[in-house]
Amino acid sequence: MAKKVYIEGMTCNNCVKHVQEALIQIDGVKDVRVNLEEKLAEIELAHEIDDEVIKEAVEDAGYDVNKIE
Repeated sequence: MAKKVYIEGMTCNNCVKHVQEALIQIDGVKDVRVNLEEKLAEIELAHEIDDEVIKEAVEDAGYDVNKIE
């Protein structure tokens, strides 16, 4: 099970690290890959996670979520 999270506001590798750290702490997230150029985080899930939980984690890290699919 996976989700794609499109993120605005990332400008450097430190941003990527902040997003990865925020997402990997969510219960049920197995793996996170963040692509700076595509402004995309791909999340591998152990079980379904509500999109609001993901959005809140990204926003708490200081970035905006455009879309989750």
